[in-house]
Amino acid sequence: MALLAAIVICYLIMVATFKSLIQPLLLLVSVPFAATGSLGLLMLTGTPLGAAAMIGMLMLIGVVITNAIVLMDLINQNRANGMALGEAIVEGTRHRLRPILMTAAGTIAALVPLATGLTGGGAFVSGPVAIVVIGGLVSSTLLTLVLVPVSTSWSRRARSGVRASGRSVASAVAPRTRPGGA
Repeated sequence: MALLAAIVICYLIMVATFKSLIQPLLLLVSVPFAATGSLGLLMLTGTPLGAAAMIGMLMLIGVVITNAIVLMDLINQNRANGMALGEAIVEGTRHRLRPILMTAAGTIAALVPLATGLTGGGAFVSGPVAIVVIGGLVSSTLLTLVLVPVSTSWSRRARSGVRASGRSVASAVAPRTRPGGA
């Protein structure tokens, strides 16, 4: 229930920030892939899905959505500056690739001692949290860099296609005039 509440709260904040209902949904596409990576690493390491792992999932939702927001924000800025959709997506992704990868790599490196139990006492709590965040970051970072730009492109093209088809229907229904004004 807490995971669902976290996702809903993040969605509502993003709706207010982006002033859109669609863009926040596009950003949330990364969250299931984070869960997949987390659960995969938990299974691979034989770590049970307990309360500590669920706390890690809550942390992970915020980190994953932040990466997607950083990318989407630059794409939106590029569009506002007059770039075509494809160019805005490519340039936005190119400029945000390094910061997103560096942030994820730094977070993963910082969590490795926790995940391996090198921290000493309290490893039964910190280990599952670290494993969940590491697994989720690996899968979601790579997929965020692909899925957010692709889903943005598809949604914008679909919306412009609907508008274009709406105009063509309107023009087809409009009464025709004969050349010569009558």
